[in-house]
Amino acid sequence: MELKQKEQRKIFKDVFDKSTIDAIWKLIRKKELDGLDYLISTGKEANVFRVLLKEKPRACKIYRYETTSFPNMGEYIQGDPRFEIRKNRRDLIKAWCKKEFKNLELARNAGCRVPRPYAAHSNVLIMQFIGDKEAAPTLKETILDDYKSAFWMIANDLKKMYQAGLIHADLSEYNVLIWKGETWIIDMGQSVLLSHPKAKEFLKRDIKNMIKYFKEHGIKYTEKELHKHITT
Repeated sequence: MELKQKEQRKIFKDVFDKSTIDAIWKLIRKKELDGLDYLISTGKEANVFRVLLKEKPRACKIYRYETTSFPNMGEYIQGDPRFEIRKNRRDLIKAWCKKEFKNLELARNAGCRVPRPYAAHSNVLIMQFIGDKEAAPTLKETILDDYKSAFWMIANDLKKMYQAGLIHADLSEYNVLIWKGETWIIDMGQSVLLSHPKAKEFLKRDIKNMIKYFKEHGIKYTEKELHKHITT
């Protein structure tokens, strides 16, 4: 019990500084959420919480100001004409949060299975909750009956993203959820436009990660074949 309390205090200290609390209250006043429910996950840059709005679940992603890997963020946001590059940590994290909102919006409008973004303010993003009472598991956490079907669901969504001018840029079995037999691609803060100077490099990396994972489950396509499917 004492260990759990220490962990909870650390999470509170790392995540909920004054400006973050102010941002949450602003979103509450805008009726984007009623309050936090529980912690879903802790990542390198952000914590994701289940929140409620009129007793219906949403997801709330909070980018941490103090413990986010600041130097690596510039590689993905630099060269994106939608956002101004700034050296100030807090301004960059706010831009990153807005970037994920825009990327989710772009991918969803293209017909991809990604969480619907509802609102973004400062370092706080409100989006669709994928799951029921509990959050949907990741692809990594799931044993599938049909890996080939999952492969093509992801491949087709990557194709739709590409046609909309977007590259995920961090695709892995940890950034795909499985819900009701379908794949949902998440974590799109780092996603870049095709005009980004490293877009081709990031796409090749996404494809390599995908081929490697599914090869372990008997799906034997080459990187060249998947690249052709996505880009043509």
